[in-house]
Amino acid sequence: MSVFSLLRARTPADFADWFRPGGEYLLRVADGMGFHTGDLAGFIDEAETAMRAGRTGEDVAPAVNRLVAADLYADAAFGLPFLEWTPVWYELPLTAPVAYADWRLRRVADQYARTIDHLSVPRFSRPKDVISHGRPAIESVSGFADRFAFADAILHLEWFDYVAGECGIGVPPELIAETRSQTVGYYVGDLALEDLDPTVRRFQYLLFTDDEWVRDTDARYGLDSSLLALWVRVCRRERERFGGDRPSSAN
Repeated sequence: MSVFSLLRARTPADFADWFRPGGEYLLRVADGMGFHTGDLAGFIDEAETAMRAGRTGEDVAPAVNRLVAADLYADAAFGLPFLEWTPVWYELPLTAPVAYADWRLRRVADQYARTIDHLSVPRFSRPKDVISHGRPAIESVSGFADRFAFADAILHLEWFDYVAGECGIGVPPELIAETRSQTVGYYVGDLALEDLDPTVRRFQYLLFTDDEWVRDTDARYGLDSSLLALWVRVCRRERERFGGDRPSSAN
């Protein structure tokens, strides 16, 4: 089954298997960094149950509404900016289906956001937003896999920062800023892996466990997608780089 079969998803129940890996990713990274997560694990379970039952809005606890809405809005905001970091031959054929999928995600997210007093909508970086030595940093990164990894390193940091913030997980702003700065420095070649602050390196190590997120999504929908397999390979490679000699049980 092609990854494009996901374009048939329309209802909260259809997206329950999409939401769950993202929720677990949020929890895994936050726990791994020692951030206080409170009842997040329980909220993830409640959210999946509610989505499968088609319950939204007033029929769902406020914290669960916020979690689902933030997660899906972040996913919806991720796709098109990410494609701009990739070569034209990769970007062009995926732009229309990704835009449609993003619209579908937002429509479901809207159902959970409508009873929330305030929820921001994220905007993630395009290549022109990340500058190094006076020009877009991506121009200093060669090779498809490295550009793909660089894009993910920036955008999954922004994804986590947004969703964690909306869910009340306290992430120090200075950690986000330093991780972004050192990540750019690493990918453009100004910093070696050994130059990275250990906390930054661990943060990216955990963020690159999105290979598990992608693999779980693929398995849940029975896709066996070569497109998602590429994500898994690149993310796993980067996780191993940032993890160094850390045991796999640290995931």
